[in-house]
Amino acid sequence: MGQCGITSSKTVLVFLNLIFWAAAGILCYVGAYVFITYDDYDHFFEDVYTLIPAVIIIAVGTLLFIIGLIGCCATIRESRCGLATFVIILLLVFITEVVVVVLGYIYRAKVEDEVDHSIRKVYNGYNGTNPDAASRAIDYVQRQLRCCGIHNYSDWENTVWFKQTKNNSVPLSCCKAALSNCTGSLTHPMDLYSEGCEALVVKKLQEIMMYVIWAALAFAAIQLLGMLCACVVLCRRSRDPAYELLITGGTYA
Repeated sequence: MGQCGITSSKTVLVFLNLIFWAAAGILCYVGAYVFITYDDYDHFFEDVYTLIPAVIIIAVGTLLFIIGLIGCCATIRESRCGLATFVIILLLVFITEVVVVVLGYIYRAKVEDEVDHSIRKVYNGYNGTNPDAASRAIDYVQRQLRCCGIHNYSDWENTVWFKQTKNNSVPLSCCKAALSNCTGSLTHPMDLYSEGCEALVVKKLQEIMMYVIWAALAFAAIQLLGMLCACVVLCRRSRDPAYELLITGGTYA
């Protein structure tokens, strides 16, 4: 019965190491997705430290490639040193992912204050006749999120751009996508997106942070199972170094 349990633990552990390699790719993808998406919204968000969870999760993903290799070799050879190293590294990564979750929740709570602090300044700097990076960011967000202004399209009336153009119109990015003849005129408000961008930007950024949090929690649970299986094999190896190896003809560590 004991041997069956050990073999099962080793089999599960090898399978988990394969999952670690897949997880590494997924974590790196999630981290890269956060960076790319934040790049589209960075003018609305001044706190670069919010990207710390994404940086950590990419580092964790990279480390998981190495962990998977160490885990497979240590499990197959049943090396006490390799398994101990595997458990220690997994423990450190597990702690790191817990930190990612905590930081994710902290920065997720700060998103609304950050956006509220910077979005009005970004809109006041809009220059539709010679678009700069901030202007392109506003047009991109309004088209992607289907919104107009900070709280609604009337917010444009308080911007420098609106007062300079004097044509009683908002940017064309406020026009509903289904309309081809929209000019952005405030005399036809039904042609414009009615919802403001601030709430939608906050929602989008918070969703992105939740991707990081859930990814970290999911793989932390997998790593916890990996540590448990490794400890079972390691304890059995310490008590009975002469039991059958997973690969016939293998050598002892």
